[in-house]
Amino acid sequence: MKCKRIIARLDVKNNALVKGIHLEGLRVLGSPEDFAKKYYIDGIDEIIYMDVVASLYGRNGLLDLVQKTAKKIFIPLTVGGGVRSLEDVGKLLKSGADKVCINTAAVKNPELISKMVEVYGSSTIVVAIEAIKVDGEYLVFIDNGREYTGIDSVEWARRVEELGAGEILLTSVDQEGTKKGLDYELISLVSNSVNIPVIAHGGVGSYNDIVNAFDEHNIDAVCAASFFHYDALPMIKHNDDIVGNKTFIKSQNIKKDTAGRSIYNLKKMLINKGVVIRQS
Repeated sequence: MKCKRIIARLDVKNNALVKGIHLEGLRVLGSPEDFAKKYYIDGIDEIIYMDVVASLYGRNGLLDLVQKTAKKIFIPLTVGGGVRSLEDVGKLLKSGADKVCINTAAVKNPELISKMVEVYGSSTIVVAIEAIKVDGEYLVFIDNGREYTGIDSVEWARRVEELGAGEILLTSVDQEGTKKGLDYELISLVSNSVNIPVIAHGGVGSYNDIVNAFDEHNIDAVCAASFFHYDALPMIKHNDDIVGNKTFIKSQNIKKDTAGRSIYNLKKMLINKGVVIRQS
């Protein structure tokens, strides 16, 4: 039986780890490199770096960060944001990324997926689907959840599979950053419509959210951000050169209602529930 995976997503803006709600209202949390290293030490299975302002500059700006991170962590590293060409994929892979994630460019030019797969292989190409429920239907949004496309998420997932992508990163923008729980309806609709691995992302707020996702739905991985970041924040040494509003970081005013919570304990709970997972 294939092992399930726990993945940490780190959104990056101006070399700082940021976190928002519904992919908006970004708050600076610290150095993404430091958080990635901590999660690696704690037993995370994979890391996803996402450049959330890539659209403003027309390119992914994480090459240096990827190079530094790849020297310190030895688990799969997926990088996305502003990936628009075969050249972009090549640069990220040469910098140390194991997989590359695309969204906006894929929706605007679906054949780009098959071209990337032909050159770099399906296992290298992850397609992000950012879904928002509109009038009862889950529709695809692009540009970090800001631009409406009118495309049905399930139909797009099937198309992504047909074009050869190796994996889908499925984000519920409605739940993202809220810690109110995953959107199981969305997860079920998409995961039951494709045969490639689906990573569920958006809304994780408890161990049970992850346990239920694996226990009741046909997914290969769960990806979380806030669920990990706010626990890790008090234990990260923060650099003075981080760009952005540092008030929140310096205050360290974080509600600690998660005593004993850790990636290790999460995996222990999953194993006890019979979920096959890589042990740290």
